[in-house]
Amino acid sequence: MELENHVKTLRRRLAHVGHRWTVEEYNALVMFYIKLLPKLMHVERCSIFLKETGGDSLVSMYGTGLEKNVIEAPLEGSIVGRVMGDGKPVIENDLHQIEGYHLLADEQTGFVSRNTLCVPVKSAADQSILGVIQVLNSLDAGLFTDENRKELEEIAEYLSISFESLLLSKQITTITDEFDKEITQLELAAVREGRFIAESPAMREVLDLVSVLRDTPVNVLIQGENGTGKELIAKMIHECAGNEDIPFVPVNCACLPESLVESEFFGHEKGAFTGADKSRKGRFEEAEGGVLFLDEIGEMPLMVQPKFLRAIQEQEGCRLGSNEIIQYDMRLISATNRNLATEVEKGHFREDLFFRLFSVEIEIPPLRERREDIMPLSLSFLENINRKFDKTVTGFSPALLSLLEEYPWPGNVRQLLKEVERLVALTPSGQVMEVVTCSRELRAFADANDLQDALPPEDEYTLPSQVVSLEKRLIFKAMKKAHGNKTQAAKLLNITRQGLLKKIKRYDLEL
Repeated sequence: MELENHVKTLRRRLAHVGHRWTVEEYNALVMFYIKLLPKLMHVERCSIFLKETGGDSLVSMYGTGLEKNVIEAPLEGSIVGRVMGDGKPVIENDLHQIEGYHLLADEQTGFVSRNTLCVPVKSAADQSILGVIQVLNSLDAGLFTDENRKELEEIAEYLSISFESLLLSKQITTITDEFDKEITQLELAAVREGRFIAESPAMREVLDLVSVLRDTPVNVLIQGENGTGKELIAKMIHECAGNEDIPFVPVNCACLPESLVESEFFGHEKGAFTGADKSRKGRFEEAEGGVLFLDEIGEMPLMVQPKFLRAIQEQEGCRLGSNEIIQYDMRLISATNRNLATEVEKGHFREDLFFRLFSVEIEIPPLRERREDIMPLSLSFLENINRKFDKTVTGFSPALLSLLEEYPWPGNVRQLLKEVERLVALTPSGQVMEVVTCSRELRAFADANDLQDALPPEDEYTLPSQVVSLEKRLIFKAMKKAHGNKTQAAKLLNITRQGLLKKIKRYDLEL
C-alpha cells in the first residue's frame, strides 16, 4: 500500500509538471519574435535555427513564411552552421557569388537571398550556443552593416531566455514521459507479490499495452498458450486501473458443465430448477462495476453463446426462472489458448460473438520465444520458493542454467515454476541446484541434444570454461540444424569451414 501511495503521488506531480511546462507557450513566444524582428530590423525575412539533438543539422521550424515548412541546414556547408560552430556572427552581402546551402534553401522557399546577417544565440548560464538567428534581404534590399550586427546581438541576448526555456521545456517533457513510463513499470511490477518479469522485448510490449488499457475500459481478449500467464495479465489490467475496491470475477469456461453454464453466468431464482433452493446472482451481476474474466472462452458451448452475445451487447439479461431485466455494468476480459478466428471458421464459435467479444487483443508469446525471461524468472521463483519452503538454496549451477535456457518449455512459465519448485525441494540448503535433480523431461532433453557433453564440470565457474561451454553448445546446435553439413554449419556460426574443423578437433567433439 505504501508503494502504491508513492506511485500515485509521483504520477500527480508528473501531471503537474507537464501542465506547467507547455512547449506551445514558448513556441508562441518565439513566433512573436519572428513577426517582430523584420519590423524592428527593416528586413524581409527572419529565421531561428535550433540544433537537432544528436544530429548533424540545424532545424528551423520558426521563420518568415515557414508556417508549414521546415528548413534543415547542415552544420557543414552553411552559413548558419558556421555561426553555430565557432559562435561568431557573419555578414554576407553578396550571397549570389558564394556557393552554399543558401542556394538550395532559396529553391525550397522561393525567396532570392542576397544579403544575410547571422548571429549566435548564447546561453546566459554558460555561453554555450543554443541556436542561430538569421535575417535576410533579397536583391532589391539594402546591405547589412556592423550596426545591424550589434542590434541583432542585443536582441539575441533577450531571445536566449526564451530559447533556454523552450529547450528546457522539451527536455522536461521528454524526461517526464520517460519517468512516467518507469513509474508505469513500477506499478506493473508491484502487482502479484511485487514481481512481474519482463526482460524480453516481446513481454515489454505486452506490459506497454497493459499500461494503456488500464485507463481505457475496453473489452480485451488475451491469447496465448497454456501456462503463459493470461490470468495474471488480466489481473494486472484490472489492478493497475487504480480501483482496488471494484470486483474481479474469474470464470473458467472449460470447467463448467454445459447444463450449468447459463445459471452460472445469469444466475437463477429459487425453484427455477431442481436443486435451486435459493436465489443466486450470476457472474454478470457479481462483476457489477468491475471485471468479468472469462478464461478459456473458446470452450463456451454454442448453445449458450446467443444469450451471452445479447448480454454483452445490450448490457442486460435475466436470471433463470425470472423475466425481470437486470442491467449489467462490467468490463469483459477474455482469455483463450485457441485461435478464435480459426474456431469461427470451423463453426465452433459464433462469428457475431467473436466480433463483439473484444476491442483489443493481447498476444502473449510462449516462453520459448522470449528466452531473455527464463533466467530472471527462474531467479524470482527461487527466491519465492526458498521463502515458501523456509530454505536457503543458493542458486543454479552453470550447467543447469544452460539447460533451462535451451529447453523449449511446452508448459511455459507454469512448467518452469514447477521445475524450480522441484529443484528447490530436492536440493539441501546452502547448495546450488544441479542437472541431476531435474525432471525426466529436462534430463531426456539434455541427453537427446548432447547438452551434457557441451557443459563444463559443475565446479568450474570461470569465464574461460563458460566460453568453451558456449562454443560447444553453439557448434552442436549449428551441426544439428545443418543436418551434419559442416560447410552449412560454419555459415550459421559465421566462421570459416576450416575454423569450425579446428574447433571440433580442439574440443574433441563427436558429431
